[in-house]
Amino acid sequence: MSTLGYDGSFLLGLYRGMVRIRKFEDRVKLLFLEGRMPGTIHQCQGQEACAVGVCAVLQPDDVVTSTHRPHGHALAKGVTVRSAMAELFARTTGCCKGKGGSLHLGDPAVGMIPAVAIVGGGIPIATGMALAFKMKKESRVAVCFMGDGAVNEGAFHEGVNMGAIWDLPVVYVIENNLYGASTPIHWVTRTKTLAERSCAYGIPGVTVDGNDVLAVYEAAKTAVERARQGRGPTLLELMTYRITGHSRRDPALYQPDEEKRQAMANEPIGRFSRRVIEDGGVGADVLKGIDREVDEEIEAAIEAALAAPEPAPEDALEDLFVE
Repeated sequence: MSTLGYDGSFLLGLYRGMVRIRKFEDRVKLLFLEGRMPGTIHQCQGQEACAVGVCAVLQPDDVVTSTHRPHGHALAKGVTVRSAMAELFARTTGCCKGKGGSLHLGDPAVGMIPAVAIVGGGIPIATGMALAFKMKKESRVAVCFMGDGAVNEGAFHEGVNMGAIWDLPVVYVIENNLYGASTPIHWVTRTKTLAERSCAYGIPGVTVDGNDVLAVYEAAKTAVERARQGRGPTLLELMTYRITGHSRRDPALYQPDEEKRQAMANEPIGRFSRRVIEDGGVGADVLKGIDREVDEEIEAAIEAALAAPEPAPEDALEDLFVE
């Protein structure tokens, strides 16, 4: 047990999870800029504590829905680096057989519903899955990740209201990185926090430091336990920051320089590593060892993806839903 009150292996697991996401995203960004990957990407560097802290609470058969920025959620929920990388390279060994790509990354086998690129599109899906869990009397929870831009979509009101009135086992997680693409959140909402909107639905609303993975974990634990006990949803707002562009070619010039400097000083991985070294009884050499292992894992995934076959044209006729 560390002085932080958590088991050392648990803390190292959180660190590994965040580092895996960061290194995956950084490596993928280079691969796209080099023209070696097809499609486009929306990345989550700086937001790793949100995905890892929430998913650390979940059971394997719980589910999450995601956004156009899904890589971190996928890796945190159990999609392997190898299958995610193959998917981004559009190979048959990918988690969606090369058919989903970045914007629809997922694997239902591990509870990661293929991501929905429509802003707010995952909210009614998570609500519907939670309704199914309740009707089938299953002790499962749905977690809906969304960006701050989603709270002004009609699907937000409809989905959250339905989850609230039926006390569904769902947690609505807002990753508030202060910008909807390039639009500051304070331009498009008058409330001081987005969690305040919960009062319109009669459910708890909590605002948490989304760059503190342990704070995220504790808040998510309370919300998930509430949902699993049949007491209904929670609106969980995680304050974070995207230290990369909205998409692969965005230089993020709309982010003020001083704001960027503060964000880099507050990014979750460096902050957590300092904390576990100082207060968690973890040696810096242990963290460096994890860094090396993750680097090797990612490079092996790239090699495996490049060696894997591309889908054949006739593969487009498979995995279809036909009435």
